[in-house]
Formats: sequence, C-alpha cells, structure tokens
Amino acid sequence: MPRNFLKEVTEHPLIRPLYPTDIGHFPEAQFHYRERLEGCDQHIMIYCVKGKGWFTIDGKNQPLHQDNLLIIPRGTPHIYASSDANPWTIYWLHFLGGQSEYYFQHLLPEFHAFPIPLEKAPNIVRLFNEIYEVLQNGFTLDNMILASQILPHLLGLIFLMNHDYQLQLKASNQDIEESIQYMAKHLAENLALHELAARANLSVSHYSYLFKNKTGYSPIDYFLRLRIQRACQYLDITVLNIETIAAKLGFKDPYYFSRLFHRIMGQSPSAYRKIKKG
Repeated sequence: MPRNFLKEVTEHPLIRPLYPTDIGHFPEAQFHYRERLEGCDQHIMIYCVKGKGWFTIDGKNQPLHQDNLLIIPRGTPHIYASSDANPWTIYWLHFLGGQSEYYFQHLLPEFHAFPIPLEKAPNIVRLFNEIYEVLQNGFTLDNMILASQILPHLLGLIFLMNHDYQLQLKASNQDIEESIQYMAKHLAENLALHELAARANLSVSHYSYLFKNKTGYSPIDYFLRLRIQRACQYLDITVLNIETIAAKLGFKDPYYFSRLFHRIMGQSPSAYRKIKKG
C-alpha cells in the first residue's frame, strides 16, 4: 500500500485506531523467505492454511504448521520461510493503529504461533478476503475506512474467541495470581525476584514479563506496594510507632521505610496517620 496514501488517511478517526498497511495471499509459495533483523515497522500476521513453513524469533527456530497462525509484534527481529518440500499457502497481513497492540498484549515471549480452530477458519478467511477485495478496488478514503472496520472483527476472532490462545492466557494469569497470594502471606520477608520466578516455574525474564503485563508493575515494585498497603492498615487501626511497623514488615531501616512510604503514598507515614478516615 502506498506510504504517502497511508500518511494521508491514517489520522481519520475511523482509521486511526486499527488499520491494515499491507495484505496478500501466497498459494504454495515455495521460495517465500523474509529476514528482518531489526524487525518490521508493522505487526505481522501470517495464517498458514496449507503446507508448512518455519520461523525464527529470539534465536529459536520453530515450525509453522497448517491451520496455525503466526503473529510477530512490530520491532521484533525475525526470519520466516516456506518449506521447500511442502510449501505453505498463506494469508498475510501487516497492521498498525492505536488499538493494535491491545489484541495481543498478553502474548507470551515464546507463544508467537498458535492453532486456529477449524470452525473459525472459514470466517477468518472470509474476513481476510473482504479486506483484500475492498483494497483491490482502489486506495481511497472510503475503502480504507471499510477495511479498517473489518479488521477488528478479524482480530477478535483470532485472539478473543480462540480457545487455545485463551487457555494459555488463563494458565499464565493463574501463575501470577498465585505469586501475588504468596507475596501477601510473606510481607515481612525480603523476597527476591529469582525466588518468586522459581516458585512460578518460570525464568526471571518470562515471569517479569507476565507479571508486568497483568499488574502494570514489576514483581518487586508490586511487592513493596503490598507492604506499604499493609503499613497503611497498621497506621489506621493500631497505635504502633513507625519504627515498630517498619520492623513488622521486614524493614530494618525505618528511614528507608519512610522514604519508600512517601514515594508510594505521596506523604510521610506520620502525615498519613493524621488524616481522618472513615
């Protein structure tokens, strides 16, 4: 799609949230090969409906089988190619927009390809073809608006109504929920990141990625906030002095505790205690 055309139309309020930038259908593409060591400026979606191929992301080479879909977030270095012996037939789409990343914001680092249920396949192909045919009629504002209105339905079928994808998210969320419960029961301890990750049977990087995606905070930052939240309860319902409260929550240095409290709550423990509540 011409980049000058995209620049002209993508500020339209009906296009800006989500829009295709490139689209195609490659039947039995035997010699199809792409290598982007600095990633692509757009998100990439490849749906293999026949044959097979392979892709490499984060140094890991993985197959892409028939009835599987590959998603590559923008900026992710990658290589992908069709099989020589059994070349793939693929539908492919590049897309962008302010809402584009919300569809796969919980995508796990190693979870770039996943199966498409057979009952969803006809609708996915139909919606893809609708976008393709609209744009084949010419690059006009009206056609781009229509294509941009079809795209959310397509991505919704792929990500929000995909049982396999949702099962993976559910399992990941369960790991993080259990980790948060463990934190809440051990507020007086100085938990380490590697310890929390090990309890969840995850690498530190993977655990941190999942945790921040779910909570918006790094694991240790979240743990510190839980401890300060408990400190607020002590300040509200007990007459314990600040040094004692700090010690009960595992802070050996009350001055560090007070500085942390101020950073999170925006005021000192003493000032917080003076506020009338209820």
